[in-house]
Amino acid sequence: MTDTQTSGAQSSDDIVLDIKDLGISYFTRIGEIPAVPDFSLTLKRGESYGLVGESGCGKSTVAMAIMNYLGRNGGIVRGSVSFEGRDMKTMSEEELRQIRGSKIAMVYQEPMSALNPSLTIGTQLKEVLIFHEGTPDKEAYDRCVQMLRDVNMPDPTSVMARYPHQISGGQQQRVVIAMAMLSNPSLLLLDEPTTALDVTVEATVIDLIAALREKFNTTLLYISHNLGLIVKVCDRVGVMYSGQMVEEGTIEELFKKTKHPYTFGLFDCIPTLSADKHARMLEPIPGQVSLPHERPPGCAFGPRCKYFSAGRCDQGEIPIETIGGSATHRARCVRMDEIEHVASSAGSSYAGMEGAEPVLNVRDMSKFYEQRDSSLAALFTGKGTRYVKANEGLNFDATPGKTVAIVGESGCGKSTFAKVLTGLETATAGSIEFEGKNIGVVPVSKRDRNLIRALQMVFQNPDGTLNPSHSVGYCIGRVIKKFGIESNSGKIRQRVADMLNIVRLPPAFSTRKPRQLSGGQKQRIAVARAFAGNPSMVIADEPVSALDVSVQAAVINLLNEVQAEYNTTLLFISHDLSVVRFISDDIVVMYLGQIMESGPADTIFNPPYHPYTEALLSAVPIPDPDIKQKRIRLEGEMPSVINPPKGCRFSTRCPRYLGKICDEEVPPDKEVEPGHVIKCHIDIGELKQVEPIFTDAKDAAE
Repeated sequence: MTDTQTSGAQSSDDIVLDIKDLGISYFTRIGEIPAVPDFSLTLKRGESYGLVGESGCGKSTVAMAIMNYLGRNGGIVRGSVSFEGRDMKTMSEEELRQIRGSKIAMVYQEPMSALNPSLTIGTQLKEVLIFHEGTPDKEAYDRCVQMLRDVNMPDPTSVMARYPHQISGGQQQRVVIAMAMLSNPSLLLLDEPTTALDVTVEATVIDLIAALREKFNTTLLYISHNLGLIVKVCDRVGVMYSGQMVEEGTIEELFKKTKHPYTFGLFDCIPTLSADKHARMLEPIPGQVSLPHERPPGCAFGPRCKYFSAGRCDQGEIPIETIGGSATHRARCVRMDEIEHVASSAGSSYAGMEGAEPVLNVRDMSKFYEQRDSSLAALFTGKGTRYVKANEGLNFDATPGKTVAIVGESGCGKSTFAKVLTGLETATAGSIEFEGKNIGVVPVSKRDRNLIRALQMVFQNPDGTLNPSHSVGYCIGRVIKKFGIESNSGKIRQRVADMLNIVRLPPAFSTRKPRQLSGGQKQRIAVARAFAGNPSMVIADEPVSALDVSVQAAVINLLNEVQAEYNTTLLFISHDLSVVRFISDDIVVMYLGQIMESGPADTIFNPPYHPYTEALLSAVPIPDPDIKQKRIRLEGEMPSVINPPKGCRFSTRCPRYLGKICDEEVPPDKEVEPGHVIKCHIDIGELKQVEPIFTDAKDAAE
């Protein structure tokens, strides 16, 4: 079968999208850049298809070509994109305008790229119906309110009157989905629609998209690098690399009968809930995706493939071929029948300093922000001051050389605690003892050099750490000199080279500016900078959430290796529980400023669970079709930190709500076993009877 053939027997009436031998190029001053040299795909009505691969593989370019929206310097140079039987290249601009938003709709990764900040939500939603269908204003309003209800938007009439900045990120994404679905499109393109969302909001959005697909029989093209997400929402999946489809098949075929080395490489990069850093190491794919105008001959993946064979893999065009007579499973590899892939079984032997005294003791620490109301009513009633309870009554320890992860939804207080720890804020009450000193009340401006050196931070965005005007060597060397590690210029340069070597970058990078580096390289530099001063503790705030799976794996491994090298305590802040399970020794689960559960990682991921932990785990996308996952979805939005629930903070959303006691009484901290504490009114014996979130279908069958 050639790349132009379709998967399965389908009638022409069922086919919504038919892409054949598509070639997409951009034309620049240096000449033609072949972004996508060869791509074919057929989607039938009601199908959900996942397109995966690293950044730069051409996924979003294909989506833009489907919309025929490639900009002035981009275009389709060969092949065709047919939508419902019509070649889109033959359509006029007016026809394309009518189709976009009505027949073909798109949901972007960043909802604000689709929302106008100067118009109300209602105005923007109604515009879709008024423009595409000529719907009267009142009828358009009613349909928009109903669609907001369909996407589970709380108080939809109120939302219609708000501006985009007045609703949360999860609500903004629901608005964009509602906008895309208003005209009942035949094809919905979703480009990383949940990457920036909390795991609970992500799960809700996934369920929502699945329900809308079933209701409207919409065809979905889901673009993502999250393979766990693809398992949950798609029927078939295609793996793209350097503008070409390298493997395609059903979920069952791709995950259980993998053939292409690149697909194997993606799987090896992913942390799973069944293994931690002591069980296996992640295997990042070496190198980077080749630039479009620098593709190697033969297999584009060849320079990064450990199965590469000179004289075979680098000769001529490599076709995509069917596997084992399957009508749906295809791969583009000359050695796919020879490969015996074995994932790494080596884990880290480093276990920190067992039995050592904690380097960090947090005791009843609280951080409140005063909020004054200067209105006339507040002046008369004397109720002009309220408090934002960002952190309240936090208690936990961190041991030298160990990793403590803090997890929870946005707004739970994770980053606020990090700010207090680093002196950017000061604690309102309680204490944070670091190496025997209470630092919670000491702002960074009054901390001495040794204390600042001992507490370093790795941010989510490395551009916030690196000065674009200075070289990489200067950024790292300044830390070494400022904290008195070395003063001799020659020794500083050697130390910079040593740090670059530790983060797997060549010494030549010391002369480069941040703009000359990729996102993954900049994050490595940020890690090198944080560890350059020999800190006792490093706080990593979402350091891998915006990275490709391969770069993410490299940074996670790097954090583990550098931690072992320097015996540094790591405080890892994240909402990705798969990453947290892999990297952490201990876990703190936060909700609305309080700790709901804390303890060793192994105990947190097995019953008994706090109901909030249980809900978080049920929302984690698992990249394994054999794993069956209990479904628990949290209803409603997180309450305001200005006016939190009087009793249990989680009571308004708890699926195991007991009644009055949850509303009125603060739950006690119950120790399940040494070090494992749950804040809940439910009896521990009852929580121990809760079924595990995850079960293996293969084990159940046996």
